[in-house]
Amino acid sequence: MTEKHLLLIAGMFLVIYIPRALPLLLLSSRSLHPMLARWLDLVPPAVLMALLVSEILVTGPAGERRLFIGTENIFLLAAVPAFITGFLTRGFFGTVAVGMAAVALARLLMQ
Repeated sequence: MTEKHLLLIAGMFLVIYIPRALPLLLLSSRSLHPMLARWLDLVPPAVLMALLVSEILVTGPAGERRLFIGTENIFLLAAVPAFITGFLTRGFFGTVAVGMAAVALARLLMQ
């Protein structure tokens, strides 16, 4: 491994580590305002929902990237029972299992 490789690895480490560690170090001894803490609690589900919705609704046959809302969209059909399961149980793994089972069942039935 050359010196360039080591510098590259060290640079990547700093670029990834500093943005994660700096807020942790600065905020670890302070308590956040309750409204800010509540807002920060909502960021991960919002990001996950944005990623999922774009993948569920913007797909199509043969890899086309377009709005695809209809009964042929098995991911949209599978999202309904998964959403209901997630809403009722507030659990991650059960929701994923129901979604995977729904996609498998939709693929089986729509062949």
